[in-house]
Amino acid sequence: MRWKKYDKDAPHSYTFGVFPTLELLRYQTLRVVEVILHSQGERNEGIDKIRALCQHARIGCEVNDRLIERLSPKENTYAIGVFQKYYPKLAPTGNHLVLVNPGDMGNLGTTIRTMLGFGVDNLALIRPAVDIFDPRAIRASMGATFQLAFQYFESFDAYRAAFGAHHVYPFMTDGAVSLPDADFQPPFALVFGSESSGLPAEYHAYGMSVRIPQRPAIDSLNLSVAIGIGLYAATETRS
Repeated sequence: MRWKKYDKDAPHSYTFGVFPTLELLRYQTLRVVEVILHSQGERNEGIDKIRALCQHARIGCEVNDRLIERLSPKENTYAIGVFQKYYPKLAPTGNHLVLVNPGDMGNLGTTIRTMLGFGVDNLALIRPAVDIFDPRAIRASMGATFQLAFQYFESFDAYRAAFGAHHVYPFMTDGAVSLPDADFQPPFALVFGSESSGLPAEYHAYGMSVRIPQRPAIDSLNLSVAIGIGLYAATETRS
């Protein structure tokens, strides 16, 4: 099959790079259609691991430099995994991170990796939202996406209708409670707004709004930084 550059409407996507491809093979083996390798990556020790995993799972694995160069915008891509898109559901009793209208591929990937670092593996995305299957987002997550449950919702109200038992904690610069004083009760939903505008004022009414104390020298923290701080605080109180 002649693979083409990523299309969000296509039923498949790609991993760009050795490590994301390894993560795909380890955690979503049954979704993998094919693996493509670049001849310049033969000295990369991860390539041998990819070959072994493909052989064990009977997944096609071929060297095709021209195809990799056509699919990937980066010159140092030594492996590409082709996989079928899949649509997991969030765990009903698990702790959730909720992103309202995220628009940055890099922030999404960094956030996913950070989530796993703090043991939160359920991500709700409120549309409009960035495409989690975009290879740029997958690469930014270093393949952590493949260990995650994620689900899109048309609105925050739609998310609440599905998970009404969750304690909601909207993170806002004018939150009612300072982060050190917040008491996170499971199952919780930590809610963050977009990179540019944060959450609208009406989110105060959804739950206990939380603010991260900061110096007045800046307007707000970078979204992925704020999420990391919030995840640490929420999970540390449960340890």
